[in-house]
Amino acid sequence: MRCAVLGDPIAHSLSPALHRAGYAAAGLDWTYDAVRVGDDGLADFLAGLGEEWRGLSLTMPLKRRALALGSGVTDRARLAGGANTIVLDGGRVVRADNTDYPGAAAAVREWYAGPVSAGTVLGGGATAASTGLALCDLGARRVRVLARSADRAAAAAAAIAAHPSQPQVEVAGLDAGPVDGEVVVSTIPAAAQDEQLLARCSDVPVVFEVIYDPWPTPLALAAGDRVLVSGLDLLVHQAVLQFELFTGVPGPLEAMRAAGEQVLAERHAGR
Repeated sequence: MRCAVLGDPIAHSLSPALHRAGYAAAGLDWTYDAVRVGDDGLADFLAGLGEEWRGLSLTMPLKRRALALGSGVTDRARLAGGANTIVLDGGRVVRADNTDYPGAAAAVREWYAGPVSAGTVLGGGATAASTGLALCDLGARRVRVLARSADRAAAAAAAIAAHPSQPQVEVAGLDAGPVDGEVVVSTIPAAAQDEQLLARCSDVPVVFEVIYDPWPTPLALAAGDRVLVSGLDLLVHQAVLQFELFTGVPGPLEAMRAAGEQVLAERHAGR
């Protein structure tokens, strides 16, 4: 059986290492590759698949493209504004799904068992939307989105507000908006994490940094003895959910995490 991750660029992806480690741990004779597919190439790629194909992981710029696949798109993919997962049967699309935001919720729950009544998301892009939705799945009734541009954050705020729990969503400036709740999620570059922002995040008990390379970011370093959820945690948990959708067997979380840690350590050693 075959699976792959598609996107452009794609050479940096950790997904092949994670999924291949999962196959090895589960005793599956499957393959998983990285394939460069641009913005307009998804439909043609799908049309050329053989019966051995069972699943595709999607990165940018293909997540929104996948929403055009039709009735097989799940509610959570539409809610998140993109699909990062295509499940195949005999090379044909069964459904387009999103494991980003349930993966984000699982990543938080792995390290933090306490209540989540509110949270703050730094940034206003697609990852802000999926992690904001994850906070709602964890119980947040209010989510504050802090972004450099209120216009850019509008789509993310609208996606979060559409969560079935009907949370209160607030949008404010990254440089001045209040940071509170039980969880702060950063989807912004490390270069944007200045001392003022770090100070404003200092009282939030759970720090969720979605970046995994370069690591650690200023926000991760400033977490101290607080709960820290990393971008690798997010990547592994969403990959485990994909693995289970593709194969029908439980995803070996620790084997997949170890594979990701090894690749990142090798990359850092080579710099």
